[in-house]
Amino acid sequence: MTLVNTASDAVPSTATAKEKHPAALPMLFFTEMWERFSYYGMRALLVLYLVNAIGYTRSDALALYATYTGLVYLSPLIGGYLADRYLGRRKAILIGGITMALGHFAMAFEPLLHLSLGLLIIGNGFFKPNISTLLGSLYRENDPRRDGGFTIFYMGVNLGSFLSPLIAGTLGEKVGWHYGFASAGVGMCLGIAQFLWGQHKLGDAGLPPGKSRIDGQDWMHILLIAFGMIPLVYAIMSVWGVVGPVWNSFAVLAKLAVAVLICAVLWFGNGMFGSKQAKAEVPLTREEWHRIIAILIMGFFVVFFWMGFEQAGGTMNLFADKQTDRHLGSWEIPATYFQAINPLGIVLLGPVLAAIWTRVDQSRFRLPTPAKLAIGMIILGLGFIVLAIAQTQADTVGKVGPQWLFFVYLLHTVGELCLSPVGLSMVSKLAPARVAAMMMGVWYLANALANYLAGMLEEILKGSSFPLYWFLVGSSVGAGVVLLIITPLLKKLMHGR
Repeated sequence: MTLVNTASDAVPSTATAKEKHPAALPMLFFTEMWERFSYYGMRALLVLYLVNAIGYTRSDALALYATYTGLVYLSPLIGGYLADRYLGRRKAILIGGITMALGHFAMAFEPLLHLSLGLLIIGNGFFKPNISTLLGSLYRENDPRRDGGFTIFYMGVNLGSFLSPLIAGTLGEKVGWHYGFASAGVGMCLGIAQFLWGQHKLGDAGLPPGKSRIDGQDWMHILLIAFGMIPLVYAIMSVWGVVGPVWNSFAVLAKLAVAVLICAVLWFGNGMFGSKQAKAEVPLTREEWHRIIAILIMGFFVVFFWMGFEQAGGTMNLFADKQTDRHLGSWEIPATYFQAINPLGIVLLGPVLAAIWTRVDQSRFRLPTPAKLAIGMIILGLGFIVLAIAQTQADTVGKVGPQWLFFVYLLHTVGELCLSPVGLSMVSKLAPARVAAMMMGVWYLANALANYLAGMLEEILKGSSFPLYWFLVGSSVGAGVVLLIITPLLKKLMHGR
């Protein structure tokens, strides 16, 4: 691994504290920024496009949004596995970036809607787990810079997320939907270019053993796999025409069971059907299994966070569009602009939270990772209290002022900063090295389930006595409190990491 200031683990803490972050951090920051620009440009426009442009009903639009975002976060499980065993992280990142660029440009043509979504899902699976794991590999074990580094990286995520509603959202809502989608494709191309430009800063990180760079043969593999995703998506769509009606008849718990089965097949497939290297590896130790169990338990709890947070692209997006008075004089604020509040807050507050975590973690009041996650969940629930009151007022007197959504997004932003970058850092610390990318994929599996539930929750609660946003108050705060209670147990499973 390559560091700006090379040092061994035996360096005194005073020297370690002054050690700079890896030289590749800025490059990975901007690569992720442009990739997130592309993803969140799509997220800002998709439901509004389906409802306002091509005539989807609210429930059908939310169902497609649920399926798309759920699979976007499920696919990293497979992409992480392929990178761990066959591709290496750098090749997987490039395959994912090119595939997503193809998907965004296809979105500019209405008949290619489902092809586009399929390419975006697959491309994200190659890209997402591997760029986070690549960053984690640049830090030593128990490196005190790690949480701060991931928080800086997470600012890149949110800088792209901030720009996308303003650029892609404005083009989509004010000029033409397909211009907005095409701008997301341009952003993804810029991300690929940024990653290629900064390759020399990575050293041999993310390459298979014995490799010092990506050569011509690697590029042939990358392009063949990326463009080969087009016929693969069409093949999957043909199969889905038969399988889809059966899948749609399953209850949510049955779908979850299928997802768990996929995890088990991939996991145990490492030894049964993997490469000779995989079969020859020493089995995971007891401590490594404990750390994996800790990841899985915390992954279960963050489902409740993201199930609420991801209302932003669905019901909260529609609340901004239909139930918020967006007029400032003669100008009407595009509904997509509200989704820029969250990333702007993270860019502004990210350095503050990074400094706070660094200071707290170096003091006797250090908070364990599960406690940080729990605090994030509780703060998210406070945001839904504000939104539940706003929904009641909108139902009673009509459209409400934009300040309601502003305060909701502000609280959600603080909650996200307590949870998401810390969670990514935690997985990179706890996951055994030989299954690191796959475990990052498992972490995103929690996001997959949460995103699916986020889109379907309104339909699931229909006919019950639970208003959507009050239900999310209970699920967020309740999960946070339980996680706080079991934090001592999780600390033991983490073995001091």
